[in-house]
Amino acid sequence: MITPSLWTFLITLINIGVLFLILRKVLFKRVTTFMDNRTAKIQKALDESEESKKQARALVKQYEERLAHAEQEAQNIIMQARKDAQQQADQIIAAGRKEALALVAGTRQQLEADRRAALMVFRTEAAALVVQAASQLVQRELSTDDNRRFAAALIQELDDHV
Repeated sequence: MITPSLWTFLITLINIGVLFLILRKVLFKRVTTFMDNRTAKIQKALDESEESKKQARALVKQYEERLAHAEQEAQNIIMQARKDAQQQADQIIAAGRKEALALVAGTRQQLEADRRAALMVFRTEAAALVVQAASQLVQRELSTDDNRRFAAALIQELDDHV
């Protein structure tokens, strides 16, 4: 016969089987659904995290490109500023040279005019002295018209020699 411990064992085994079927029928689907949902949420979080990493990498790359572009643009601006400054310096130097040349030309013209005026004064005074000397030599005084004609002839002769 069956001993009480065997009966207990069989009843316990049947109880466990029934309990397993009931739990499987009632809880297994819920637990499986819960675990599947939990797995899906975790997978979704992992996917979102990976997508965020990709976006972050793309943003970092984009910012690095912008930074490189900004550095290049800054270099271009500096080069253009230097070029503009050089052009402006060249223009200032050219204007200064032109002004200096104009000043030198004006000074030369003024010197030439002063030389001509001084020469004219010299000629007039020389003619007067020559007329005075000639009149003393001749021992007679010439008229004013004679002085003028004689002075004009002397000035003409001096002009021809100079």
